[in-house]
Amino acid sequence: MSSGPPQGLLLRRGDSGDDVADLRRRLAVLGYGAGDSQHFDTETEAALRSFQGDRGLVVDGICGRHTWNALVEAAHRLGDRLLYYRVPMMRGDDVADLQRKLGQLGFDPQWVDGVLGPQTNRAIRQFQRNLGLREDGMVGRSSTDALERLTSRTRSRVTIAEVREHERIRRQPTRVEGRRVVLGDTGDLPALTAAIARRLRRRGAEVLSFSSPDLGHQARTANDWNGDIYLGVMLATDNFAVSYFAMSGFESVGGKALAQRCSAALKPYVSVAPKAMRLPILRETRMPAVWCRFGPGELLVPLTPHLSQALAGAVSEWCLDPGLR
Repeated sequence: MSSGPPQGLLLRRGDSGDDVADLRRRLAVLGYGAGDSQHFDTETEAALRSFQGDRGLVVDGICGRHTWNALVEAAHRLGDRLLYYRVPMMRGDDVADLQRKLGQLGFDPQWVDGVLGPQTNRAIRQFQRNLGLREDGMVGRSSTDALERLTSRTRSRVTIAEVREHERIRRQPTRVEGRRVVLGDTGDLPALTAAIARRLRRRGAEVLSFSSPDLGHQARTANDWNGDIYLGVMLATDNFAVSYFAMSGFESVGGKALAQRCSAALKPYVSVAPKAMRLPILRETRMPAVWCRFGPGELLVPLTPHLSQALAGAVSEWCLDPGLR
């Protein structure tokens, strides 16, 4: 199987070739569908949709870059390969499992996102130092065995990343004034983000608002600006939702509470339920983040004043009371 996504290619029903055969094999290994074929048929689409749904991705039955990367990441299990910090950074379910186990033991990888970055490298070395292991940042058999042994003895399933997010939110002032809010869109709803920004600025918030189809750039910009909250909006044709970051063993408590407020505020105008997802824009932002997918456009445009008021109100209410107990 090839290691990277098909360059510039979207695989969908009706396609055929080696890339489709690779896709089908990857799905079969993970328990979705079976059989070798070079044809993207209805069985392949159904298997892919099941994988996307279970993975917290947009369920469209199309294999693009994000879905392909998720397939690659899902194939890795902790202990199958040597994990260490490098550029480009290692990604996978094994990295996420490593981060969860480190976090359960009190070693802080900062986030559980399946990306082995500098903070995770620091947590690995702290773990090795505390256990008297060779402090080289390499997670091989000895480090993996120690992690498995110690986490099997602890009752806690809460990671330090979740505790830290909870405490960070709890310590923040319960007011809108001075809060740093990042607003993003992919270029199709700039009027909506601009209207939300105006309303929040009038309430005293510091707002960074911009349009970019590159969601990785949006996440990096939000992190570099050290925002308190990220709210993104996107015009979509289906899969409508107000999503927040969650994956097996971890969820953003602040993002979930904000998503619930946004969904409730939007209910009179558009039906978008809060949904746990692991979209890259959500897992790469280091703050409570919400990503709104709604449509159709002919409905949203005339509703822009109402939607901006609803979302600005939801953000303001969250700042006053983030709902953490």
